[in-house]
Amino acid sequence: MRGSGRIGRKCAALVGATALTWGLLAGPAVAQSDEQLRGRVLTSAVPLPGYEISLFATSADGPALLGRATSGPAGEFAIGYAPQPASSVIYAVAEKPGSPVVLSGVLGVGDSPSDVVLDEKTTVAAAYALAQFTEDGRVAGPAPGLQNAARMAHNLVDPVTGDIAPVLGTSPNGPDTETLSTFGSLADMVANCIALHQVCDQLVRLAGTPGGAPASDTWQALVNTARHPWQNVVELFAVSKAGPSPIVPDRVLPPSAWTLALRFVGDGVSMDGPGNMTVDRDGNIWVTNNYEYAPGTDTPVCGAENLIRLTPTGEFYPGSPYTGGGLSGAGFGIDIDRDGNVWVANFGFAAPAPGCPDDRQPPHNSLSVFTADGQPISPDTGFTQGGIDWPQGLISHSSGDIWTANCGNDSVTIYPGGNPAAARNLTDLGVTKPFALAEGTDGRVFVTGNGSDTVAVLDASGAPIAPAIGGAGLEKPLGVAVDSAGTAWVANSRVIGIPCPDPALTPTLEGSLTMIDGNLTPFPITGGGLRVPWGVVVDGNDNIWVANFAGRAVSQFCGSRAVACRPGTTTGAPISPDVTGYGFDGLVRNTGITIDQAGNVWLANNWKEIPIQTNPGGYEMVAFVGAAAPVTP
Repeated sequence: MRGSGRIGRKCAALVGATALTWGLLAGPAVAQSDEQLRGRVLTSAVPLPGYEISLFATSADGPALLGRATSGPAGEFAIGYAPQPASSVIYAVAEKPGSPVVLSGVLGVGDSPSDVVLDEKTTVAAAYALAQFTEDGRVAGPAPGLQNAARMAHNLVDPVTGDIAPVLGTSPNGPDTETLSTFGSLADMVANCIALHQVCDQLVRLAGTPGGAPASDTWQALVNTARHPWQNVVELFAVSKAGPSPIVPDRVLPPSAWTLALRFVGDGVSMDGPGNMTVDRDGNIWVTNNYEYAPGTDTPVCGAENLIRLTPTGEFYPGSPYTGGGLSGAGFGIDIDRDGNVWVANFGFAAPAPGCPDDRQPPHNSLSVFTADGQPISPDTGFTQGGIDWPQGLISHSSGDIWTANCGNDSVTIYPGGNPAAARNLTDLGVTKPFALAEGTDGRVFVTGNGSDTVAVLDASGAPIAPAIGGAGLEKPLGVAVDSAGTAWVANSRVIGIPCPDPALTPTLEGSLTMIDGNLTPFPITGGGLRVPWGVVVDGNDNIWVANFAGRAVSQFCGSRAVACRPGTTTGAPISPDVTGYGFDGLVRNTGITIDQAGNVWLANNWKEIPIQTNPGGYEMVAFVGAAAPVTP
């Protein structure tokens, strides 16, 4: 992205001119200041006088200037402003005249607290949460992504105090993962810049546009770092130590990349082995759950009989989890149809008998369906028509049909228009242990064959377009995703043979992707920190994100449009570091991955690192804040 210019002057001037034009068209302007914002500009609790503060409200149409002020001797300021629509994101920018120091803060959606702080911590929170909506010093974007991103900022920092928010500061985050110290080091970069001019020069140079111009200011530098976390990692760590470094805790050693990831556990007693997820039109995250909850590895668990729904900021949605409808140890299969109904494939996960007794072993032959408000539509036994057998991947096709991969009988089931009574079962597709499905251009569907090391390509009716594809690194494939150019991206675990019912494991921790272009020609891809890759998703720039079942990292690759790739690279090149990926010590073994409208990358902490079979399930969903180009479901 290009340098932003002086945010307060440039953006305020543009918006002010627009506001003047509107005023001339509408007649004499009437001053309104029904709301009063008071605040302080600080660095490490030390006042910053003489800063120019601009208050904005923004939406899809771009920012509107609400008012301006200059901070006094104690860093204090006050701005009166008119009430704003409920969808407006309210944020503030504080800049030091003649300096690249620019602080920012996300204050609220629709309204703002009456007293706020702008400091280095609020700047980090705003930069990361709004990274995908900040361009040339302007914040703007469509609903609900922009609003959800703004709310996610408050999981990082409290806008009233400028201190670390409870979500970031406490378990399962806080002392439990590296994110809090990474956040501290990012804030140190800004604090050191405020203290030492030469540090500012280093920061804006190192955190510029990759291969391009330096960042224009500290806020833009952090936005660039959030969007390109691989860039100049060690050098930026040195910047965080090149001054007072006042934020505690901060990092002792450089990270693998400058990502910020948060973990969420819902109510703490329902989630055990989250497998995969889908995002609804409001940005809520619907999650399959493998096992009934147990707090440790020693308690044998049967299959979960619940469906989890998180808000866009990671809290349990009111009324979640949902039960009924035949839910039975759901695995990788979940999607939302055109009517907003949520479909779930019941693989039937459970600890083997005698851990989970024979009389409680779940069936492996059904799909469940829930309305958008969590009411079951399917019967208590689920829908079993069409030869459903150990189902894994499931998609809602653009035609309205529901497709399911039956790992247990080497088939694919189609419910035309979502009607189980009209079920069709497709066999002899050239895949065994079919695992995942993805729809591409022209309605074609790619099906991975975990047991055959092949990928089937079917037309919208289910007829094979060509013989199943093999070679090019295809080995025990799992997830698949298709980008806007029709290129399919397949995760080759090389080790995971899905137990439907019999497992087949290979002792390796390597992995690869296979890229299948629009002509159905496959190409092998490696690097990016791949370790037993599982789920695959395409972001709004057509870049590829991969969840790894080993290695505690997420991987990113340059997609078909080569947007936001490393300079000099092209389609298929790794973006995340080759050895580490985007590492995070709060990950365990990850399966599902998705991207929401706010640009957060969500992963399922599916299995513990040492998965004792009585209860191998992990307990968290993980969000890499603002890391990817947003996706509209």
